[in-house]
Order: sequence, then structure tokens, then C-alpha cells
Amino acid sequence: MSKQAMRRVAVIGGVRIPFCRSHTAYADLSNLEMMTSALDGLVDTFGLEGAHIDEVTGGAVVTHSKDWNLAREAVIGTKLAPSTPGITLMQACGTSLQAALGIGAKIATGLIDCGIAAGADTVSDAPIVFKRRFAQRLVKLSRARSFKDKLAVFKGFSPGELAPTPPSTAEPRTGLAMGEHCELMAKVWKVPRAEQDELAFTSHRRAAAAYNEGFMDDLVVPCAGVFRDNNLREDIDLTRMADLKTAFDRSGAGTLTAANSTPLTDGASAVLLASEEWAAKRDLPVQAYLTNAQTAALDFVSGEGLLMAPTIAVNKLLSRTGLKLGEFDYYEIHEAFAAQVLCTLKAWESEDYCKRVLDRDAPLGPIDRDKLNVKGSSIAFGHPFAATGARIVATLSKLLHSNGGGRGLISVCTAGGMGVAAVLEGAKNGDAGDRVEAAEQDVREKPSAAPKANGSTAPKDKAADDQGEQEGDEGQSRG
Repeated sequence: MSKQAMRRVAVIGGVRIPFCRSHTAYADLSNLEMMTSALDGLVDTFGLEGAHIDEVTGGAVVTHSKDWNLAREAVIGTKLAPSTPGITLMQACGTSLQAALGIGAKIATGLIDCGIAAGADTVSDAPIVFKRRFAQRLVKLSRARSFKDKLAVFKGFSPGELAPTPPSTAEPRTGLAMGEHCELMAKVWKVPRAEQDELAFTSHRRAAAAYNEGFMDDLVVPCAGVFRDNNLREDIDLTRMADLKTAFDRSGAGTLTAANSTPLTDGASAVLLASEEWAAKRDLPVQAYLTNAQTAALDFVSGEGLLMAPTIAVNKLLSRTGLKLGEFDYYEIHEAFAAQVLCTLKAWESEDYCKRVLDRDAPLGPIDRDKLNVKGSSIAFGHPFAATGARIVATLSKLLHSNGGGRGLISVCTAGGMGVAAVLEGAKNGDAGDRVEAAEQDVREKPSAAPKANGSTAPKDKAADDQGEQEGDEGQSRG
């Protein structure tokens, strides 16, 4: 691969379908149907009908075995060109953010010019499987040839083997649910329930305001007759929240409730990323740039907080970039639980934690809470596991664009003791166009490539090749 300058990764924007509590409005929809709806919403929003996209990457956490090729199957069902590849991946709640990072890296290095990161999840359509012993019998039955061999497969069979294994969000290594792990974190960091309820209350109020002021209008596309997230509570009341029973620790010492935790949610989202040149050719404004990112993990099995890995990811990201925690205009911290957000903030402010875990001489410091999740977050909107990352990228990109620039930090905790962090920087008016024009001027001033020995010329720019190949399809897109 020839040496070339790293390209900036433009975030054009994103959309999602309304998020709905599981077993409600999307009870009959699959991951495939929801992801397809989100992708088509993105196509309609940015005029991509018939367009070839270099890569669509995404996945789901709660999946059936038939979803092994989910991203590609979703692409085939959309209005995108069938030549668009689909790549399926999964990193729990970080899935669609991790997809965006992978696409961004390829754009930056010139491997691709554009890509879509997507995610979908449904607990309403969770797979129900047989116990392992009965499943093994069925495999042996499929291989048995004679009737006698088939009967032998069921020797020692017990009716109890037919009991299905229900889906579970428990960590395989500990047997504890994520909420139980978060209860342990809340106790370690001494996070009172009142603070958790206040954060959840604020999330709902800010999310409701975002809808009412029209901020969400171009971020949410209807699906199955639904136009708005059905978990959002405009009339949320702190007094009523305080009366709720705890959800994970009912001993009297618990603090996590249904109100200060995210509900099981169905939904899907997608976000479009591209090179500046690709965006300019299609007259698509750049909202923001994905400038840096970091993934981290910790040893939760030995007792570290399951959802504390974002503290490490953010620390590494800041160390590499030279940025300080307080140098951001917006902070998008995924609200798996209000307690998890508050534990993260306390850790960054703790001199002991920052020295012992993050190897820093001083705390990372506090953040301005008025800049945290300013349009609401997962507790209000809901949390379809794989879809949350793309939702956050789309929201933050629009925030930065609306603000005329600035810088935003994303922090997402995931199952398995992992965390994903990213930095977005807002695009200024004319920024992308000026850079593209300068690049084109530079190309014009350079001499033409000399013919090779066999008479062929050196390879043309990939974006130019794609432009020619897709000219017919792109006639329907913007620009």
C-alpha cells in the first residue's frame, strides 16, 4: 500500500427508528426487519437510493442462528445498490460504535470512501433453545441411519430435557446480571439512590425537550406505525420514582430500580461516514469528524467493576491525544444505569483511582454536568444493545453541527468488562469544501502519471473510479 496522508473521517449524519420497550410495539419484528428499516431511513434522509456504499457494518447482541449474515441480509432488503457489502460484528453495547470505528479507520487510510455503521436488537424476538443434552440428541438423530440407531439416540431420555433454556443477560463468568454487577459498583463508590434518580429524571426531561423543540425530527424515522420512543416519560416525577422497589438487590441495601436503569428495548439505528471528497461530490454537508477512539477492558471476574472499563478507555484516549477531560463541549456517556454513569464520574475525580488504575499523578477531574447528555440518553430513550452506539454518534454529530463546531466525548460501557470511547469534532461551515478544493488543486498541479512498461497508466484515485462506476446510480442522490 502506497504511503499517503491520513484522511479525515466525516460523519454525515444518522437516523434511527423509535426505540420501544420490549414486548410492545415491535413485538412481531425481527432484528433484520428493524435494521432494514433504519438503513432505508438513512437512504431516504441522505438521498442514497440505488447508491453503492463501500461497506455496511453492524450487528445485534440478541440473535438467532439465522442472523449469522445479518448486515448483508439487511442491505439486500434496502434501497441501496445490491453491490454494497454487509459485514456482521458484535461487541455487546458497543457494537455500532465499534462498527463506526472500523469504518472510520478504513476511510482514513483510503481503503474505502464511505460506510454505514448500524445496529439492531430485540428482546421481544429472543431465541429460545433446548438444553444442551437434548440438542446433542437432535444432532445425533440427524446422523443416525437405521431406525434402530435413531431409537438408540433417545436412550435415557428425560422429559426435563425438553424444558427450554431462557435467554439471559447474566455474565457467563460470574453468573451475575449486569444490574447486579452495577449494584456492587454503586456500593463501592457510595452512590446514593437519590443521585441516581436525579440523573434518570434529568435524562427524561432533556429527551422530552429534545423532541418538543424539534431536535429529534430528522434523527428518528417512523417504523411499524411508531413515531416516538415509547419509554420516554415527560411526566416523570421524582417522588413517584422514590417509591419504586429496587430491581436487583432487594435486601434493603439496593439502590437500582426500574426507573434509574435502562429498560429492555427493541430498536435499530444507522450512521453514515465518508471521506470529505465523497461527501462533497454528493453535496452532503459534513456534521462532524470522527477524530480518535479507544477500546479497553478490565478484569471484572476478579472483582473490578464490570462497567468501569470506559474510565480506562477515556484515559488512554486522552493520554494519546493530549486532551484534558474538561476540554469538551459535550459529553455523551451511555446510561446503562444511572449508577454506572455516576461511578464513572466519581472515578475520574478520584485521586486514588486515577493513580492506582489509570497510572496518573492527579485526577482526570470533574466535568461540567450541564454538558452531559444534554438531549437525554439511554435511560430515557431506551437501549437496544447494538443500536445505542450509532444513536449516540448521530446525536452528538448533530449537536456539534448545530453548535457550529466544538468537540464531544463518547463513552460506552459494554458487557464482558469492556468500554469504547471516541472523540468527535464539529465541522465548520465550508471546512470540508475548502479542503476538497485544495486537494483537487494539488492534483491539477501535479504532472500526469507516466505510462507503465505495458502501456497502462498508474491507478487512478479510488473515489474517481467509484464515481465513474456509480454515475448511473448516483443520479438519484444529492449532487
